[in-house]
Amino acid sequence: MIQQLLGFLSFYIPEVMCIVLMTTLLVAEASVKEEHGSRDKIYTYALVVLGLTLIPLLQNLGKAPVIIFHNAITIDPFSTMIKIIMVLGTMGSIYLSRSSKDIYTNLKSEFSIMAVGVLIGGMLLASSNNMLTLYLGIETLSILSYVMSSFKRDDATSTEAGIKYALYGGLTAGVMLYGISHLYGMLGTIQFVEMIPKLAALQGGDLAIVMVSFLLFFAGIGYKVSCFPFHMWSPDVYQGAPIPVTSFFSIVPKLGGLAALVRVSMIFFANESLLSVSWIGLMLVISAMTMTVGNVTAIGQTSVKRLLAFSSIGHIGMMILGVVVLNDVGVRAILFYGVVYMFMTLIVFYITSHLSDMYGTDSQDVFRGLIYKHPLMAVIMVSVLFSLAGMPPFSGFIAKFNIFSVIIEKKYYGIAIVAGINSVISLYYYMKLAKIMVFGQPDGEEKISGFTTANQAIILALFIPVVFLGVFWDKMMTIAGDATIFIK
Repeated sequence: MIQQLLGFLSFYIPEVMCIVLMTTLLVAEASVKEEHGSRDKIYTYALVVLGLTLIPLLQNLGKAPVIIFHNAITIDPFSTMIKIIMVLGTMGSIYLSRSSKDIYTNLKSEFSIMAVGVLIGGMLLASSNNMLTLYLGIETLSILSYVMSSFKRDDATSTEAGIKYALYGGLTAGVMLYGISHLYGMLGTIQFVEMIPKLAALQGGDLAIVMVSFLLFFAGIGYKVSCFPFHMWSPDVYQGAPIPVTSFFSIVPKLGGLAALVRVSMIFFANESLLSVSWIGLMLVISAMTMTVGNVTAIGQTSVKRLLAFSSIGHIGMMILGVVVLNDVGVRAILFYGVVYMFMTLIVFYITSHLSDMYGTDSQDVFRGLIYKHPLMAVIMVSVLFSLAGMPPFSGFIAKFNIFSVIIEKKYYGIAIVAGINSVISLYYYMKLAKIMVFGQPDGEEKISGFTTANQAIILALFIPVVFLGVFWDKMMTIAGDATIFIK
């Protein structure tokens, strides 16, 4: 038994490293002494260990899929690729928290601890192979997120954000658990592999009950990815939470939830049954509504954080289209989109954070005339906005092109038209912000203090993949194409 457990742990090294990291960060935070500059060491330690977790993750990417811990966890190329993106996103958010004034100094190391905790939940969610581990992943990811959203304790909007997040999260978690209990009552198991043949044998009224159970189950996942109609919390939480927290929420919880949605869809609905047709129809409606609500509502926003919240809702709607096709090509398109989205999101929030720290607000007016103050940052920001809108030659165009390709190949022409219209709508509000940067006149000539040489170098380094993946995208697609889902 012990040898078997050790064998399982050999495949679970990245998660074990993160658990050890979180534990040691807690001990370090409890014993920190401000006068010795110990917090800088905490940041460095967190970033180094997270960087080291990429080594076993990259090694797992080339290994054959395996199921461990008595069918509870799947280590396959798909989950590993998602974990790599989440680790990179966590590292980017922790680095941003170090310089951001939006997080109180005495809470910055706590942000690192909680970010790693949420990452652990996201990694568990990406590899879950039964309903229990999936639920535990969502709850581990969610509970710490509630605290992170209310980090600015002296700010009423941040406190409100935390309360709303917790209320919505508790409600949807309860609904999800109710759906899981229904599935267990109908099928007599929570193991994915055992549920497949039992679902195929259902008929008539039993099939209708199971579909309702899956609808209830979807509430928990839909809440984490903030898709329609579970998106209401997102704008308020994004605006109330500190910017590093907002950037983190845009990447890790969303991609973790999306990974769970992809896995569940591929395992249970990749056939031509009535249950599958119903699920595809549901996903098509949710995708169309999510894109439309997100992009249309973003038009009237003056707060950049709220604009990015609605923008992220629109992008999730686009990524859900990759789920609809229920094949490896769709999974590959989602993974490529996830990589590109992570880099674009970090860049936008980095620049917004430094401007917000300087002027004390996240209004679009702080971007006015940025081209005259920091030409390089303005050019990068405008380019990333073009990429987010899906304009060539940037990687955002390739990401959306891949999604369009798979849905058109499946002959979903109606949703392709809806997605195309939404891309045009998003171009409007992205270019509205770009216009302010390029054609607006700056209020003064003072330089933005946050744009130090080091920070500009980091932003430029993050921008390179946005351009590179738009030109040499075939290399990344080859890697993503190998990241398939293991079903057994």
